Amino acid sequence: MPARKIKRKKLLVEGAEDKRVIPELIEANGVSWGETARQAIVYIKEFDGIENLLSPNVISTELKDRGLEIIGIIADADESVTDRWKQIRNQCSSIFPGLPEQIPEQGLIHHNDKGLKLGVWIMPDNRTSGMLETFLTYLVPDHQVDSVWKHAKASLETAMKIGTPCKKHHEDKARVHTWLAWQNPPGRQLHNAVMERIFESSHPKAQPFVQWFKDLYDV
Repeated sequence: MPARKIKRKKLLVEGAEDKRVIPELIEANGVSWGETARQAIVYIKEFDGIENLLSPNVISTELKDRGLEIIGIIADADESVTDRWKQIRNQCSSIFPGLPEQIPEQGLIHHNDKGLKLGVWIMPDNRTSGMLETFLTYLVPDHQVDSVWKHAKASLETAMKIGTPCKKHHEDKARVHTWLAWQNPPGRQLHNAVMERIFESSHPKAQPFVQWFKDLYDV
């Protein structure tokens, strides 16, 4: 049996959407991701939900992976950045002492005395409640913000008033997918919309995240 490939640069994410979107976003900002999984600049591991990612001992086990040099964690804030950071900080503090009480606005990058590098980004921007889709709302092209995007937002408001079962914390998902339904081609998946530049992937509002990623993984 061949030896397991050591993953020196790793990124932990909540789910499959994150795993597909992030490489496309980084590629769209001038960094070649690699043509195959073996060539990828970073190994991404998804956990099928925040509950699984933040289960006891999951992150601490990933931090002990043989040969690991850099590890990143991207998670949705959902309702509270403070609560999400506290959960992640508690899981990492035994291996990374001295983590700040509040995640820096530009994202966390932290080293321990063994040379291991940790990065954390809480979607959308380390300060605002929300999720990956909230971040993507920042990348709606400027020329559509006051037209098609505005109409998508109004359409959801109308749907909420007449009884759509969409949950409040999923409103950004609904807005984004409503807007995508009206693009050309209509209804693209999030990663396709990033790759095909339906989103303005190099928008200035994307740059803090992109810079955090570049700084963390030295790319």
